[in-house]
Amino acid sequence: EHGVGKTSLARIFGGVEDCADAEEAGNTYDRSIIVDGEEASLVVFDIWEQDDSQWLQNHCMKMGDAYIIVYSVTDKVSFEKASELRIQLRRARQTEDIPIILVGNKSDLVRSREVSVDEGRACAVVFDCKFIETSAALHHNVKDLFEGIVRQIRLRKDSKEDNARRMANTKRRESIGKKAKRFLGRIVAKNNKKMAFKAKSKSCHDLSVL
Repeated sequence: EHGVGKTSLARIFGGVEDCADAEEAGNTYDRSIIVDGEEASLVVFDIWEQDDSQWLQNHCMKMGDAYIIVYSVTDKVSFEKASELRIQLRRARQTEDIPIILVGNKSDLVRSREVSVDEGRACAVVFDCKFIETSAALHHNVKDLFEGIVRQIRLRKDSKEDNARRMANTKRRESIGKKAKRFLGRIVAKNNKKMAFKAKSKSCHDLSVL
């Protein structure tokens, strides 16, 4: 939907939101970022609203390695449209396992909020995608969003060995007690539908796992 902050997020990623030539930056942002100790080149296309052409939007849904669907937490209609777009995306690339991240932007506007965190997370669970809330105005979670996109692409494209090595290098050591508690929690979740949904909801919020 128009005005939810797509371009603001893209410009923050591109490092041009405060520059005098921001308007001339175009709709494509290309940057190399370090994620989990390894360099990644990421190209972000912000072309969904470039014109009213249905052809362009259909073309957008058939290209790229990942998608960011943005809605505003202050606009329920944009949230509903984001859900509709998620269905269209899966139809367009139904044979591929393409990462989709549902982004609730403008989380800083607490008094104007129309969509709760729980609603966003539940939607991500139902539609099988990842979820994060951001504030382009405060730069909150924007870095986490783009690093998470890289992780999601790597999880699908790289070997299990490569991903296991990255996790081993970045994950902090856990105590035996924490590991046991997490393991028991998973067993309980499998036997309890509400708990299972809650566990899945948490996983949709983690951009470092499938």
